[in-house]
Amino acid sequence: MNTRLKFSIVFLGLIILCLNTFAQKRSGNNHNPVFEGWYADPEGIVFGDEYWIYPTYSAPYNDQIFMDCFSSKDLVTWTKHERIIDTTAVKWAWRAMWAPAIVEKEGKYFLFFAANDIQSNDEVGGIGIGVANKPEGPYKDYLGKPLIDKFYNGAQPIDQFVFHDKDGQYYMFYGGWRHCNIVKLNNDFTGFVPFEDGETFKEVTPEGYVEGPFMFIRNGRYYFMWSEGGWTGPDYSVAYAIADSPFGPFERVGTILKQDENVARGAGHHSVIQVPGTDEYYIVYHRRPLNETDGNHRETCIDRMYFDDEGFIKPVKITFEGVQARPIN
Repeated sequence: MNTRLKFSIVFLGLIILCLNTFAQKRSGNNHNPVFEGWYADPEGIVFGDEYWIYPTYSAPYNDQIFMDCFSSKDLVTWTKHERIIDTTAVKWAWRAMWAPAIVEKEGKYFLFFAANDIQSNDEVGGIGIGVANKPEGPYKDYLGKPLIDKFYNGAQPIDQFVFHDKDGQYYMFYGGWRHCNIVKLNNDFTGFVPFEDGETFKEVTPEGYVEGPFMFIRNGRYYFMWSEGGWTGPDYSVAYAIADSPFGPFERVGTILKQDENVARGAGHHSVIQVPGTDEYYIVYHRRPLNETDGNHRETCIDRMYFDDEGFIKPVKITFEGVQARPIN
Protein backbone atom coordinates (compact mmCIF):
# COMPACT_ATOMS: atom_id res chain seq x y z
CA MET A 1 0.00 0.00 0.00
CA ASN A 2 1.50 3.32 -1.04
CA THR A 3 1.91 6.29 1.28
CA ARG A 4 -0.79 8.41 -0.41
CA LEU A 5 -3.40 5.64 -0.05
CA LYS A 6 -2.47 5.08 3.62
CA PHE A 7 -2.85 8.81 4.29
CA SER A 8 -6.25 8.86 2.54
CA ILE A 9 -7.52 5.93 4.62
CA VAL A 10 -6.38 7.52 7.89
CA PHE A 11 -7.87 10.89 6.91
CA LEU A 12 -11.20 9.28 5.99
CA GLY A 13 -11.24 7.42 9.29
CA LEU A 14 -10.75 10.64 11.22
CA ILE A 15 -13.59 12.30 9.32
CA ILE A 16 -15.92 9.38 10.08
CA LEU A 17 -14.93 9.44 13.78
CA CYS A 18 -15.62 13.19 14.04
CA LEU A 19 -18.96 12.93 12.21
CA ASN A 20 -20.02 9.98 14.35
CA THR A 21 -19.10 11.79 17.57
CA PHE A 22 -20.93 14.93 16.42
CA ALA A 23 -24.01 12.96 15.42
CA GLN A 24 -24.11 11.10 18.73
CA LYS A 25 -23.78 14.32 20.73
CA ARG A 26 -26.50 16.00 18.65
CA SER A 27 -29.00 13.18 19.15
CA GLY A 28 -32.02 14.22 21.17
CA ASN A 29 -31.61 11.13 23.36
CA ASN A 30 -28.06 12.01 24.39
CA HIS A 31 -27.46 14.12 27.49
CA ASN A 32 -23.66 14.04 27.81
CA PRO A 33 -22.09 16.53 28.11
CA VAL A 34 -24.75 17.93 30.42
CA PHE A 35 -24.14 21.55 29.40
CA GLU A 36 -22.15 23.37 26.75
CA GLY A 37 -18.66 24.71 27.26
CA TRP A 38 -15.33 23.47 28.55
CA TYR A 39 -15.80 22.65 32.24
CA ALA A 40 -13.93 20.24 34.51
CA ASP A 41 -13.57 19.03 38.12
CA PRO A 42 -17.34 19.11 38.75
CA GLU A 43 -18.73 19.13 42.28
CA GLY A 44 -22.30 17.83 42.21
CA ILE A 45 -24.63 18.39 45.15
CA VAL A 46 -28.31 18.66 46.10
CA PHE A 47 -29.80 21.76 47.72
CA GLY A 48 -33.50 21.37 48.48
CA ASP A 49 -35.22 19.99 45.40
CA GLU A 50 -32.50 21.04 42.96
CA TYR A 51 -29.29 19.51 41.69
CA TRP A 52 -26.27 21.80 41.41
CA ILE A 53 -22.91 21.44 39.67
CA TYR A 54 -19.92 23.65 40.49
CA PRO A 55 -17.11 23.08 37.97
CA THR A 56 -13.78 24.56 37.00
CA TYR A 57 -13.86 26.79 33.95
CA SER A 58 -11.46 24.74 31.84
CA ALA A 59 -9.01 27.12 30.16
CA PRO A 60 -5.33 28.16 30.37
CA TYR A 61 -4.44 29.02 33.97
CA ASN A 62 -4.29 32.77 33.36
CA ASP A 63 -7.84 32.68 32.02
CA GLN A 64 -9.20 30.74 34.99
CA ILE A 65 -10.21 33.84 36.93
CA PHE A 66 -13.88 33.09 37.56
CA MET A 67 -16.34 30.28 38.21
CA ASP A 68 -19.81 29.52 36.89
CA CYS A 69 -22.32 27.05 38.32
CA PHE A 70 -25.36 25.20 36.99
CA SER A 71 -28.68 24.14 38.50
CA SER A 72 -31.29 21.59 37.44
CA LYS A 73 -34.59 20.16 38.61
CA ASP A 74 -34.08 16.86 36.80
CA LEU A 75 -30.37 16.24 35.95
CA VAL A 76 -31.10 16.90 32.25
CA THR A 77 -32.07 20.55 31.78
CA TRP A 78 -29.49 22.89 33.31
CA THR A 79 -29.52 26.63 34.04
CA LYS A 80 -26.21 28.48 33.93
CA HIS A 81 -25.33 30.99 36.67
CA GLU A 82 -22.40 33.07 35.44
CA ARG A 83 -19.41 34.37 37.36
CA ILE A 84 -20.58 33.42 40.83
CA ILE A 85 -17.10 34.34 42.05
CA ASP A 86 -14.02 35.82 40.39
CA THR A 87 -10.66 37.36 41.17
CA THR A 88 -12.19 40.81 41.69
CA ALA A 89 -13.87 39.38 44.80
CA VAL A 90 -10.77 37.50 45.95
CA LYS A 91 -7.91 40.00 46.02
CA TRP A 92 -5.17 37.44 46.72
CA ALA A 93 -6.20 35.22 43.76
CA TRP A 94 -5.00 36.07 40.28
CA ARG A 95 -5.23 32.84 38.25
CA ALA A 96 -5.95 29.10 38.31
CA MET A 97 -9.21 29.18 40.26
CA TRP A 98 -10.34 25.57 40.18
CA ALA A 99 -11.88 22.44 41.70
CA PRO A 100 -14.65 24.03 43.80
CA ALA A 101 -16.29 22.28 46.75
CA ILE A 102 -19.42 23.59 48.42
CA VAL A 103 -21.44 23.08 51.60
CA GLU A 104 -24.47 24.76 53.12
CA LYS A 105 -24.29 25.54 56.82
CA GLU A 106 -26.77 27.54 58.90
CA GLY A 107 -28.27 29.26 55.87
CA LYS A 108 -24.93 30.24 54.34
CA TYR A 109 -23.21 28.69 51.35
CA PHE A 110 -19.47 28.17 51.58
CA LEU A 111 -17.58 27.70 48.32
CA PHE A 112 -14.08 26.28 48.81
CA PHE A 113 -11.68 26.72 45.89
CA ALA A 114 -7.99 26.62 45.02
CA ALA A 115 -6.19 29.52 43.35
CA ASN A 116 -2.83 30.46 41.84
CA ASP A 117 -1.43 26.89 41.59
CA ILE A 118 1.36 27.62 44.05
CA GLN A 119 4.53 25.55 43.74
CA SER A 120 6.19 26.42 47.07
CA ASN A 121 5.58 27.90 50.51
CA ASP A 122 6.99 31.21 49.30
CA GLU A 123 4.13 31.93 46.90
CA VAL A 124 0.74 33.52 47.57
CA GLY A 125 -2.22 31.23 47.01
CA GLY A 126 -3.71 27.93 48.07
CA ILE A 127 -7.21 27.03 49.26
CA GLY A 128 -9.71 29.81 49.92
CA ILE A 129 -13.40 30.17 50.78
CA GLY A 130 -16.19 32.24 49.28
CA VAL A 131 -19.48 32.83 51.14
CA ALA A 132 -22.95 33.72 49.86
CA ASN A 133 -26.58 33.74 50.90
CA LYS A 134 -27.73 31.74 47.86
CA PRO A 135 -26.27 28.73 46.02
CA GLU A 136 -25.78 30.83 42.88
CA GLY A 137 -24.01 33.57 44.80
CA PRO A 138 -22.57 36.07 44.29
CA TYR A 139 -19.75 34.87 46.55
CA LYS A 140 -17.41 37.16 48.42
CA ASP A 141 -14.09 36.31 50.02
CA TYR A 142 -14.82 34.83 53.44
CA LEU A 143 -11.39 35.09 55.07
CA GLY A 144 -9.55 37.72 53.01
CA LYS A 145 -6.68 35.23 52.74
CA PRO A 146 -6.18 31.53 51.98
CA LEU A 147 -7.37 28.96 54.48
CA ILE A 148 -4.32 26.85 53.62
CA ASP A 149 -1.33 28.40 51.86
CA LYS A 150 1.48 25.99 52.72
CA PHE A 151 2.57 22.46 51.82
CA TYR A 152 1.96 19.95 54.61
CA ASN A 153 3.01 16.30 54.27
CA GLY A 154 3.99 17.07 50.67
CA ALA A 155 0.41 17.92 49.62
CA GLN A 156 -0.05 20.86 47.29
CA PRO A 157 -2.99 22.92 48.67
CA ILE A 158 -5.50 22.21 45.89
CA ASP A 159 -8.47 19.92 45.13
CA GLN A 160 -10.31 20.31 48.40
CA PHE A 161 -13.48 18.39 49.29
CA VAL A 162 -15.52 19.20 52.39
CA PHE A 163 -17.11 16.16 54.01
CA HIS A 164 -19.98 16.41 56.51
CA ASP A 165 -19.78 13.35 58.76
CA LYS A 166 -22.83 11.70 60.31
CA ASP A 167 -21.91 13.09 63.76
CA GLY A 168 -22.10 16.65 62.39
CA GLN A 169 -18.35 17.26 62.12
CA TYR A 170 -16.97 18.84 58.95
CA TYR A 171 -13.68 17.56 57.56
CA MET A 172 -11.73 18.65 54.51
CA PHE A 173 -9.79 16.28 52.31
CA TYR A 174 -7.34 17.93 49.94
CA GLY A 175 -4.05 17.64 48.13
CA GLY A 176 -2.19 17.39 44.88
CA TRP A 177 1.28 16.06 44.11
CA ARG A 178 0.24 12.53 45.11
CA HIS A 179 -0.43 13.39 48.75
CA CYS A 180 -3.79 13.68 50.50
CA ASN A 181 -4.46 15.24 53.91
CA ILE A 182 -7.52 15.37 56.11
CA VAL A 183 -8.15 18.34 58.43
CA LYS A 184 -10.87 18.95 60.98
CA LEU A 185 -12.64 22.25 60.31
CA ASN A 186 -13.66 24.44 63.22
CA ASN A 187 -17.28 25.51 63.69
CA ASP A 188 -17.14 28.70 61.60
CA PHE A 189 -14.71 27.45 58.94
CA THR A 190 -12.06 29.99 59.87
CA GLY A 191 -9.45 27.39 60.77
CA PHE A 192 -8.85 23.89 62.09
CA VAL A 193 -9.15 21.84 65.25
CA PRO A 194 -6.21 19.53 66.04
CA PHE A 195 -6.90 15.81 66.23
CA GLU A 196 -6.57 13.97 69.53
CA ASP A 197 -2.96 13.05 68.77
CA GLY A 198 -2.07 16.73 68.31
CA GLU A 199 -1.78 16.59 64.53
CA THR A 200 -3.65 19.15 62.45
CA PHE A 201 -2.77 17.89 58.96
CA LYS A 202 -3.15 14.11 58.93
CA GLU A 203 -2.00 12.30 55.80
CA VAL A 204 -4.37 9.60 54.49
CA THR A 205 -2.89 9.03 51.01
CA PRO A 206 -3.99 5.71 49.48
CA GLU A 207 -2.08 3.72 46.88
CA GLY A 208 -2.27 5.32 43.45
CA TYR A 209 -3.62 8.65 44.67
CA VAL A 210 -2.82 11.71 42.54
CA GLU A 211 -5.54 14.30 43.27
CA GLY A 212 -9.30 14.96 43.40
CA PRO A 213 -10.46 13.34 46.70
CA PHE A 214 -14.14 12.67 47.37
CA MET A 215 -16.05 10.81 50.12
CA PHE A 216 -19.58 9.62 50.79
CA ILE A 217 -21.27 7.22 53.22
CA ARG A 218 -23.41 4.29 52.14
CA ASN A 219 -24.83 1.73 54.56
CA GLY A 220 -22.55 3.01 57.30
CA ARG A 221 -19.36 2.54 55.28
CA TYR A 222 -17.06 5.32 54.12
CA TYR A 223 -16.28 5.34 50.39
CA PHE A 224 -13.15 7.33 49.63
CA MET A 225 -12.48 8.13 45.97
CA TRP A 226 -9.70 9.89 44.08
CA SER A 227 -8.19 10.51 40.65
CA GLU A 228 -5.14 8.75 39.26
CA GLY A 229 -2.92 9.34 36.24
CA GLY A 230 -2.17 12.64 34.48
CA TRP A 231 -5.01 15.10 34.00
CA THR A 232 -4.13 15.71 30.34
CA GLY A 233 -3.49 12.07 29.53
CA PRO A 234 -5.55 9.03 28.57
CA ASP A 235 -4.71 7.29 31.87
CA TYR A 236 -6.72 9.77 33.96
CA SER A 237 -9.21 7.71 35.97
CA VAL A 238 -11.01 7.29 39.31
CA ALA A 239 -10.29 4.65 41.96
CA TYR A 240 -11.72 4.06 45.42
CA ALA A 241 -11.40 2.44 48.83
CA ILE A 242 -13.85 1.53 51.59
CA ALA A 243 -13.25 2.08 55.32
CA ASP A 244 -15.08 2.17 58.63
CA SER A 245 -14.15 5.77 59.40
CA PRO A 246 -13.23 8.95 57.51
CA PHE A 247 -9.59 8.39 58.53
CA GLY A 248 -9.20 5.02 56.84
CA PRO A 249 -7.00 3.14 56.48
CA PHE A 250 -7.87 3.30 52.79
CA GLU A 251 -6.92 0.15 50.93
CA ARG A 252 -7.38 0.58 47.19
CA VAL A 253 -10.17 -1.59 45.76
CA GLY A 254 -9.84 -0.71 42.08
CA THR A 255 -10.65 1.62 39.20
CA ILE A 256 -14.31 2.41 38.53
CA LEU A 257 -14.14 5.26 35.99
CA LYS A 258 -11.84 5.52 32.99
CA GLN A 259 -11.77 6.40 29.32
CA ASP A 260 -13.61 4.51 26.60
CA GLU A 261 -11.97 4.68 23.16
CA ASN A 262 -15.42 4.73 21.58
CA VAL A 263 -16.74 7.60 23.71
CA ALA A 264 -14.12 9.90 25.26
CA ARG A 265 -10.67 10.04 26.84
CA GLY A 266 -9.31 11.05 30.22
CA ALA A 267 -12.41 10.50 32.37
CA GLY A 268 -11.74 11.63 35.93
CA HIS A 269 -11.94 14.23 38.72
CA HIS A 270 -15.45 13.43 39.79
CA SER A 271 -18.06 13.78 42.48
CA VAL A 272 -21.11 11.71 43.44
CA ILE A 273 -24.75 12.73 43.80
CA GLN A 274 -27.18 10.62 45.83
CA VAL A 275 -30.86 11.25 45.16
CA PRO A 276 -32.21 12.12 48.64
CA GLY A 277 -34.03 9.27 50.37
CA THR A 278 -33.01 6.68 47.79
CA ASP A 279 -30.18 4.31 46.92
CA GLU A 280 -29.71 6.00 43.52
CA TYR A 281 -26.24 7.34 42.84
CA TYR A 282 -24.88 9.35 39.93
CA ILE A 283 -21.25 10.08 39.14
CA VAL A 284 -20.44 13.57 37.83
CA TYR A 285 -17.09 13.81 36.07
CA HIS A 286 -15.17 15.39 33.22
CA ARG A 287 -13.74 13.85 30.09
CA ARG A 288 -12.12 14.89 26.81
CA PRO A 289 -13.87 14.32 23.45
CA LEU A 290 -12.11 11.91 21.11
CA ASN A 291 -11.43 14.61 18.52
CA GLU A 292 -9.84 17.03 21.03
CA THR A 293 -6.13 17.20 21.85
CA ASP A 294 -6.07 20.43 23.88
CA GLY A 295 -5.65 19.52 27.54
CA ASN A 296 -8.17 22.15 28.59
CA HIS A 297 -10.92 20.87 26.32
CA ARG A 298 -12.83 18.99 28.97
CA GLU A 299 -16.58 18.62 29.35
CA THR A 300 -18.82 17.69 32.26
CA CYS A 301 -20.89 14.50 32.13
CA ILE A 302 -23.16 12.38 34.34
CA ASP A 303 -23.71 8.62 34.35
CA ARG A 304 -25.34 6.17 36.77
CA MET A 305 -23.22 4.47 39.39
CA TYR A 306 -24.22 1.04 40.69
CA PHE A 307 -23.13 -1.29 43.50
CA ASP A 308 -22.97 -5.06 43.69
CA ASP A 309 -24.51 -7.15 46.47
CA GLU A 310 -21.40 -6.79 48.62
CA GLY A 311 -21.35 -3.01 48.36
CA PHE A 312 -18.51 -2.69 45.88
CA ILE A 313 -18.86 -0.08 43.13
CA LYS A 314 -19.37 -1.55 39.68
CA PRO A 315 -17.23 -0.09 36.87
CA VAL A 316 -19.04 2.88 35.36
CA LYS A 317 -19.90 2.83 31.68
CA ILE A 318 -19.33 6.32 30.27
CA THR A 319 -21.96 7.19 27.69
CA PHE A 320 -23.24 9.80 25.28
CA GLU A 321 -26.76 9.06 26.50
CA GLY A 322 -26.06 10.14 30.07
CA VAL A 323 -29.04 9.87 32.40
CA GLN A 324 -32.79 10.26 32.02
CA ALA A 325 -34.74 13.00 33.77
CA ARG A 326 -34.85 12.40 37.53
CA PRO A 327 -36.73 15.08 39.51
CA ILE A 328 -36.32 15.02 43.27
CA ASN A 329 -39.59 13.96 44.89
